Amino acid sequence: MKSSNAKVVAVIEARMGSSRLPGKILADIFGKPALERLISRLQRCKELDDIIVATSTSPKDDLLAEWLKTNRIKFYRGSEDDVLQRVVDASNSINADIIVEITGDCILTDYELIDQGIQSFQVNNCDVVSNCGNHLTFPMGAYVQVFRSADIEWIANNIKDKAVREHVSLYFYENETKYRIINLVAPKTLNHPEWRLQLDYPEDLIFLNAVYERLEPQHGEKFTLYDIQKLLLKEPELLDINKHCIERDARA
Repeated sequence: MKSSNAKVVAVIEARMGSSRLPGKILADIFGKPALERLISRLQRCKELDDIIVATSTSPKDDLLAEWLKTNRIKFYRGSEDDVLQRVVDASNSINADIIVEITGDCILTDYELIDQGIQSFQVNNCDVVSNCGNHLTFPMGAYVQVFRSADIEWIANNIKDKAVREHVSLYFYENETKYRIINLVAPKTLNHPEWRLQLDYPEDLIFLNAVYERLEPQHGEKFTLYDIQKLLLKEPELLDINKHCIERDARA
């Protein structure tokens, strides 16, 4: 049951263009497109009111827009490069009060963790709830970021920094004295910031297929981070598939 009257919307940043893995957002993961996997997980959240995909007006994203339309998933098309404005406009298009920022490559987003992040935001006097930014303890790709649409709109209207326009929540983390940020810390069993659970490289796609191949037959699509953790402790060699892949720094 929702704990607030404010409209909470997950905004998924997704596009077909990718230098390392073109078309990754619709790549096959154990029989289904990557984005379908992500959305199915988000649809299990109890604290979300809606989900919208923020994609671009680039012709490269026509295929993605058609897929979204066919599957009756809400979407908004905006600037390819100004991701910040695209997210603001997408959230405004469905009157969101609170945004849960989701990047399309976080296929294994945990619905229980998203609900926890939203609940923490609603019961605390804060501006941001996050488990990434400057204080990563959870695996890479198991992210939750919650903030007010009004705050991110202010940033979009006032900050022209190119990195901020590309990385939606960056301004919060680079200005921690301006914002009240609650950092969620992973429990001991999930404290593995070195694990890669997102989709950015071909090796990540191999890893994600291996995870789904092992967990979906037993759990369906409702497996959690704890189920993933148990699998990786049982088969640690799976982590070797993509452990050499490197994250690009926002200021690189």
